[in-house]
Amino acid sequence: MSDPIPATNQSFYDRISHAYDLISDAGEHKAREAGEQALNVQQGEHVLEIGYGTGNTMIHLATAVGDSGSVSGIDVSTGMLDVATKKLESKGFAERIDLCVGDARKLPYEDNTFDAVFASFTLELFPLDDIPAVLAEVTRVLKPGGRLGVVSMATVNAGDKPSELEKTYVWMHQHFPHIVDCQPIDVVSLVENAGLNIQQKVELTIWTMPVRCVVATVG
Repeated sequence: MSDPIPATNQSFYDRISHAYDLISDAGEHKAREAGEQALNVQQGEHVLEIGYGTGNTMIHLATAVGDSGSVSGIDVSTGMLDVATKKLESKGFAERIDLCVGDARKLPYEDNTFDAVFASFTLELFPLDDIPAVLAEVTRVLKPGGRLGVVSMATVNAGDKPSELEKTYVWMHQHFPHIVDCQPIDVVSLVENAGLNIQQKVELTIWTMPVRCVVATVG
């Protein structure tokens, strides 16, 4: 059984939810949009976003799937749920998107539900030991041949030196995880170890830190 989500994580994102677009989205949106493009959601598909945040990607996904598809989202924060719901209502998408608060290590969806799952700057928020459980749940809820799209802070490639900012991030996460709750991860290895087949990789940087977009399929 998974441990409960730390209350500090939930309360932190509840507190910053109304300012999150100003705090983080300015640096993240280009990488997130590259991940969306790589995932290439189609009309009529059923799509899940893990860690929907303030709902920006949900609008793009709902537009892509059209009236014949569906979009669902799960996030740890009730504050993010409130912000995302208001944003979706203002854009006319509230009736087409199903949002919930919950734990991605135990997704509240039936097996083989989704054609695609998207997670942007979310996997690296989990402790490394918990990421396999998240990916196992993703595999469970994806249909055969379904696609996972991940955008994450990434560890440097073998032989490359990490930037000073990345080294600072790692140090801060190790010593003050309640302040810096994310860390660079080897997303390619994690996804492959979960039994998914890598189809596409995109390498990016944000503020000198490597970011990796990965699309993988089930089966």
